[in-house]
Amino acid sequence: MDRTEKREFVSTLGTAFAETSFVLVARNDGLTVAAVDDLRRRMRAAGVTYKVAKNRLASLALDGTRFQAITPLLKGPTALAWSRDPVAVAKTALEFAKGNDKFVVLGAALGDQLLNPAGVKSLSELPSLETLRAQLVGLIQTPATRIAGVLQAPAGQVARVLKAYADKANAGDQAEAA
Repeated sequence: MDRTEKREFVSTLGTAFAETSFVLVARNDGLTVAAVDDLRRRMRAAGVTYKVAKNRLASLALDGTRFQAITPLLKGPTALAWSRDPVAVAKTALEFAKGNDKFVVLGAALGDQLLNPAGVKSLSELPSLETLRAQLVGLIQTPATRIAGVLQAPAGQVARVLKAYADKANAGDQAEAA
């Protein structure tokens, strides 16, 4: 990379870090090409951006951002992953790390807070953003459904009573005719 490409790369990373709330750092020492392809595919499917960057360039991009705390983790062959949904990043990375011992989660930054690997694991156990949204919509819709059911119940009871009287009258008419 020449200097202009490096500046552009640092600028692109800096912009990405400004738009996210979570950045994960992992060591990817000794991964095969097939394993890296599998990891990238999983990350992409979860909506996660995954980049292998030179540590010096990543440090420059992190400088002045709220994720500056992860700079000491950038030693050796590292990769960065980020997304708007922190849980998706943590879950995807830890699921891949379970099946591949050469991929190690070193830590992460959630806003200004530095997370160790145990903190990342705790984060991965939370429900995803989409699941939380679905649960919230369900909670909002539940009272409306109950209100509709309560309002319909008296009308249904009146209709059943009227039908019972009509059936009784029809049975009486049929008995007289016989």
